[in-house]
Amino acid sequence: MPAARIEGDLARLDADAASYLGRVLRLGPGATLEVFDGAGGVFEATIESIEPGAGVLRLGPRTEGVATPRPFVLLQALAKGEKMDLVVQKATELGVTRIVPVAAARSVVRLDPSRAAKRTERWQRIATEAARQCGRADVPDIALPAPIADAVEEIGAQPELATMMALPSESATGLPDFLQANAHRPGHALLVGPEGGIEPDEVSLAERAGFAAVSLGTRILRTETAALAVLAAVRFFQGELG
Repeated sequence: MPAARIEGDLARLDADAASYLGRVLRLGPGATLEVFDGAGGVFEATIESIEPGAGVLRLGPRTEGVATPRPFVLLQALAKGEKMDLVVQKATELGVTRIVPVAAARSVVRLDPSRAAKRTERWQRIATEAARQCGRADVPDIALPAPIADAVEEIGAQPELATMMALPSESATGLPDFLQANAHRPGHALLVGPEGGIEPDEVSLAERAGFAAVSLGTRILRTETAALAVLAAVRFFQGELG
């Protein structure tokens, strides 16, 4: 969700952003700060006015922020409680570029269209907050929840992505071997199942769409842990965490 509307060299803050700057950070007119536009741009800004519910910033020239990480699409099965919030927040910090919540057969959470839209708005806000906190100049896109069959078909059709699914199986490829074999691809996509795991027919669907089964070691990781472990490993492999 945008926190400001840019009009020329001015940015008009929404109520939440104005409250955060004025009441939480206690900044007033004349204070300078760094502003991200969510698309990779950074501005040096000065507060012109700030009051409850509104504020105006004067923007300096736009510059490019820290380079946007290489594409990483996360197909995360809907998880219960605050687990999805955690995945969205931490995956944003680790450089995910898109998150597609997926409805799997064993997903405990079921969302009708209205609830799905509201949850997506919430997750997008969490991603925006996380990007701001960690200094990302871009914000990952959070897609509307989709059936697992639709999600793997859409993502598997993108040849620039090395597609994998986390699967505790003796026949699964080790993550380091998978990354080495796909080092020529500019991006990655990962499918993570729900608390009860991915059903065999869903595994078959993903495999037909080009997803390779990848092992994360001898331990069985929770659904909210698997994605973060793979993201960190991929970023390290790419030399972005070293």
